[in-house]
Amino acid sequence: MDGKKRKVTIVGAGAVGSTFAYALAQSGLADEIAITDMNKNFAEGQALDLVQGLPFLPQTDIHTGSQADYADSDIVVITAGAKQQSGETRIDLLKRNIVIIETIAKEIAASGCKGIIVIVSNPVDILTKVASTACGWERGRVIGSGTVLDTARFRYALSRECGVDARNIHGYILGEHGDSEFAAWSMTTVAGRRIDEYCACGKCRAGFKFDKNKIVDEVRHSAYHIIDYKGATYYAVGLALTRIAGAILRNERSILSVSMPLDGEFGLHDVCLSVPCVVGRAGAERILETILPEDEQSALEASAQRLQSALAEIS
Repeated sequence: MDGKKRKVTIVGAGAVGSTFAYALAQSGLADEIAITDMNKNFAEGQALDLVQGLPFLPQTDIHTGSQADYADSDIVVITAGAKQQSGETRIDLLKRNIVIIETIAKEIAASGCKGIIVIVSNPVDILTKVASTACGWERGRVIGSGTVLDTARFRYALSRECGVDARNIHGYILGEHGDSEFAAWSMTTVAGRRIDEYCACGKCRAGFKFDKNKIVDEVRHSAYHIIDYKGATYYAVGLALTRIAGAILRNERSILSVSMPLDGEFGLHDVCLSVPCVVGRAGAERILETILPEDEQSALEASAQRLQSALAEIS
């Protein structure tokens, strides 16, 4: 990556892909952004709309892309996916999306790409596993956006309760990016103090009266509320993807709750879900395994079982 242009290719020019492109262009992290879509005219329109704002942005080469862009990309971010059709079951939709992601992943691998694949398409954990298997790459080079956004929502919710900057709250939402995700309260701190201790000492604006279950429920269902209000979520996920891209492009070795295959960590095998990972130039370079309290370990195992059952259902 050193000595060459930092390039990101975005597969899927819809609301999430285009919003990510917009946020990434503003960040100045990438020297080149290629936008691809099955609808080439749509991708062309999105790229044209962005390049006309270049006088207000850091210098970036933004253009419509193709499969040829995979080869020299540092990151390929896949947001593409089929939409559910009338009368179509969840399993039928999942099967169609598996074919799409599997095809794209094989095309990226065939291009000789030496970079990282980031899966955003939902259900992200299952599709991350599909893409990882299809590529045949070493573990960590195919990751899912996982619960990076859910974790941000968690920190924001706690910042309201504690009356402090969300950037000074550390904690993670782990497991499936979905209904079985959970808060790792044992790893949640404010100014280096465990959240329970911080609030019990009267530091928390709400005393220690806030409902932990209510906060987790808010995090789990916030996307549903946004979809009810305006039809889709894309601003916050665009920012979350920019955070992941920055960790990779700048080799930050940031700790992020991305989704990746587990191979014995936390006692789990043959499943992709979100756990704290060190993310840098090589992708998810390692998993930060820790001993979780019994209730959190059980929640992680239940999340893994839910994902494995979903995979078995479509096999």
